[in-house]
Amino acid sequence: MEESSHIIEVQDLVVEYGKGKKKVRALDGISFRVEPGECVGFIGANGAGKTTTIKVLMGFQFPTRGKARVFGENAGTVESRRRIGYLPEVALYYPFMKARELLELYGGLHGLNRQELRDRIPALLKKLGLEDKGDILLKHFSKGMQQRLGIAQAIIADPEALIFDELSSGLDPLGRYELRSVLLDLKSRGRTIFFSSHELSEVETLCDRVIMIHKGKIVSESRVQDLMKPLNVFEILFSLPDEVTMPGILNRFHPVQEGDLYKVVINEVEGYSQAVSALADAGALVRHTFSKSTTLEQYFIDLVGKS
Repeated sequence: MEESSHIIEVQDLVVEYGKGKKKVRALDGISFRVEPGECVGFIGANGAGKTTTIKVLMGFQFPTRGKARVFGENAGTVESRRRIGYLPEVALYYPFMKARELLELYGGLHGLNRQELRDRIPALLKKLGLEDKGDILLKHFSKGMQQRLGIAQAIIADPEALIFDELSSGLDPLGRYELRSVLLDLKSRGRTIFFSSHELSEVETLCDRVIMIHKGKIVSESRVQDLMKPLNVFEILFSLPDEVTMPGILNRFHPVQEGDLYKVVINEVEGYSQAVSALADAGALVRHTFSKSTTLEQYFIDLVGKS
């Protein structure tokens, strides 16, 4: 099959559970793409459809209607899955297997030979904060340690794309920091990353683009830098002495007169800096400045509330 220019391509995807009056529509005609080298965050409340979407991409759930393709192949085929590192929402491992043995198992399934496994496993355990845990039984692992090991098994074969469901579930702040370093390294090497997460700070730090889903429908999709710009609000109150005229650059921000003062509201750091500099150069008197930042989390809550 001809290689697709998209790593992930979802088109008019519908997934329904149950029958008759008990039928539930988990996904309601969603469409999106993930390009090579992108890091895309997939966020939504519990029950929004995140896990269902990821299950379709991995071939664990069949769509009712629509299409899902990975590397140009129908989602779930052997050809598509061998190029993916996958971390499920809940990873269950054999309790009487050692961490090193688990990585040998998953690495072997990806086609790594014994020498490659011996070379990779110690460094990978160290990178995920499990340096001295290779010969410990998994029944003694905490939830956070199991999550770290799950990430290790997903990346052991250095796959071209990574799909993570609830990326940092169970990780403490140190674990999230170490995970962020690992993912930034993978991203710098051109790997494609698609993950769902409740930790929206991770999305702001790691992602190129964000897809927000609510009740089975995509409610927002944009690049992180475009999404964050309007969430920063700057307000300037200033006065103009008799001999001072309004700087021309201020007109783009539509100043409003309030008594003896003028007010401008600006939604970007660059514009705020330019406005303050222009006012100072013109001899205007800046009386008050105010800034307010809306977090991505609050933006999502407001967006879902409107939906």
